[in-house]
Amino acid sequence: MPEELLIAVAVGNTRTRWGLMRGRELDESAAAPNDDLAAIVSGILKVGEAIHEAPIVIASVNPAVSDGLASRLEDAGGGRVLRIGEDIAIPLKHDLDDATTLGQDRALCALAAFKRAGQACVVVDAGTAVTVDFIDGEGVFQGGVIAPGAAMMLRALSEQTAALPPLKFEPPDPSRGPFGKDTRHAMLLGVRNALRGLVRDTVEQFAEQFGAYPQIIATGGDAAALFAEDDVIEHIVPELHLLGIAEACVVEREEG
Repeated sequence: MPEELLIAVAVGNTRTRWGLMRGRELDESAAAPNDDLAAIVSGILKVGEAIHEAPIVIASVNPAVSDGLASRLEDAGGGRVLRIGEDIAIPLKHDLDDATTLGQDRALCALAAFKRAGQACVVVDAGTAVTVDFIDGEGVFQGGVIAPGAAMMLRALSEQTAALPPLKFEPPDPSRGPFGKDTRHAMLLGVRNALRGLVRDTVEQFAEQFGAYPQIIATGGDAAALFAEDDVIEHIVPELHLLGIAEACVVEREEG
């Protein structure tokens, strides 16, 4: 891959984010829901209009969406389309029983986080699901935990009870204190506290296992809403997935 410019595309479970990368640096980015494929295609093509030679590099945890997206981009003449895992490897060391089960999102975020931190670190990815993953001081992905995300928790509460209402997650109003004074407030507090507690407990176990407290980086669509006021999280990096795609491409170019 001789190009230094590329359009990185991260297809998630419910949203797709894309951005123009200059080497390891993000120039601009945008996102759209997966059920609006036309908006995703249009957004990527708009970025490509000014950078005609930049390849489009797609990483995905949702093959149905990414396959359709790649086909639409190729039909539109949007440029060369490359796929993470097929055309470009993820240069991440691991100590997993079966690395084939590791999602590209987790692997790429881990790759980018270790590049940024330069030390043992934890990646908290708060999206449709919430993952908490540990990368040791040698850059080896040790594994992590997977839990339901905020929207999934709220949907389960609504769908599996008779009286709890459907809600969209948002940060609970801090001025109202720690006690839920109505059902809506109580549900938001419960979900937020459950996920913050998950992160704290998991990180403590990681630190105890490896004998040091790692740097903690959060990403994902709900990261700011969940962790902006949480002192456990050291950095919130919304574009970590895109930075991981760029890092994989840089390594591929340097080693290729």
